[in-house]
Amino acid sequence: MKYMVKVSDTDIDVLIDGDTVSVNGVTSVAHVNDVEGTPVRMVTIGDEVHRVVARRGPSRGSYTLWLDGFRFEVEALDERTRAIRELSGAAKGPTGPLPLIAPMPGMIVRVAVQVGDTVVPGQGLVVMEAMKMENELRATSAGTVKAVLAQAGTAVEKGAILLELE
Repeated sequence: MKYMVKVSDTDIDVLIDGDTVSVNGVTSVAHVNDVEGTPVRMVTIGDEVHRVVARRGPSRGSYTLWLDGFRFEVEALDERTRAIRELSGAAKGPTGPLPLIAPMPGMIVRVAVQVGDTVVPGQGLVVMEAMKMENELRATSAGTVKAVLAQAGTAVEKGAILLELE
């Protein structure tokens, strides 16, 4: 089975055929052994042994890997799934600035912008109180305020959209 693996911004071609693994054209013999009662797997590739823990990510093919104590965000898709995703445009995701979303439940204390305001990365947009602490929520990218959905004095749930940017 052939997989396209993306680690950070690096694309890696992986071909698995039984115990034989080819990574970007370099072929080795590989074995995987589970460590009983733990999520740890011992992966032997050629003469090297690695300790690996893998957790599924939020989308199909995404994983968080801990390899010998180092953390990596990885996407691993077989050829067919990757081709379908590219043809459908599903890999592109949304364009433009992301909306400001409440990271926790709390009370809106102050909204520092209005519709039409231009914001820059790092600019404070909303002050929110949670667990008796005020938290300033900042813009992650530049944009223009399209809609203000939060009002001072109102309670919001985690995940509520507070501002929309364009």
